[in-house]
Amino acid sequence: QVQLVESGGGLVQPGGSLRLSCAASGFTFRLYAMSWYRQAPGKEREFVARITYSGLSTNYADSVKGRFAISRDNAKDTVYLQMNVLKPDDTAVYYCNPRVLNTDYWGQGTQVAVSS
Repeated sequence: QVQLVESGGGLVQPGGSLRLSCAASGFTFRLYAMSWYRQAPGKEREFVARITYSGLSTNYADSVKGRFAISRDNAKDTVYLQMNVLKPDDTAVYYCNPRVLNTDYWGQGTQVAVSS
């Protein structure tokens, strides 16, 4: 079965950086695009970034463009999210997401809190 384990979250001051990781298993990772989503308290889950199966193409939500970078290591079945110049509005639970055979899968998420 598909399993996703996100890690790397924590408490960081505004302007700081974090690197999130998502270790995937249970499907052929290298064949699927991967995305990151986030959900802030009281808000709906929103798209953050996506990377194609090859890693050659990425796209981002306008709110994180230029600050976040998604990448992947197909040898390690892992996708990353490098987050720089963090803002309080980036506070949320972050989830990685593959769509495998028309089904969306989610991990347990990793909490990111940006506060002074």
